[in-house]
Amino acid sequence: MTVEDLSYKDKKVISIGIVSELTGLSVRQIRYYEERKLIYPQRSSRGTRKYSFTDVERLMDIANKREDGVQTAEILKDMRKKEQSLKNDQQLRKKMLEGQLNAHFKYRNR
Repeated sequence: MTVEDLSYKDKKVISIGIVSELTGLSVRQIRYYEERKLIYPQRSSRGTRKYSFTDVERLMDIANKREDGVQTAEILKDMRKKEQSLKNDQQLRKKMLEGQLNAHFKYRNR
């Protein structure tokens, strides 16, 4: 997938300072969530972290959960479950579509 293929929400173009302003989180908190593998900023050629709007939304969700007392390990576990569920759903949709196409065109995989 190329940068051009990404939705505007997924393009990594926002600096950590702007992310801090948008989320109300300190730069240190944002870096901590990166260390905990809760977010994955992209690095520029000069090493500057770049975030997407999707990252900003994820950070807001993390901040809300932390305010509710949820530990980062539990947040990470929940995120991984959701990602696996999404991956499973995508695989199921792909198989269903392949089945529909095969039935429509009377193709049988031998």
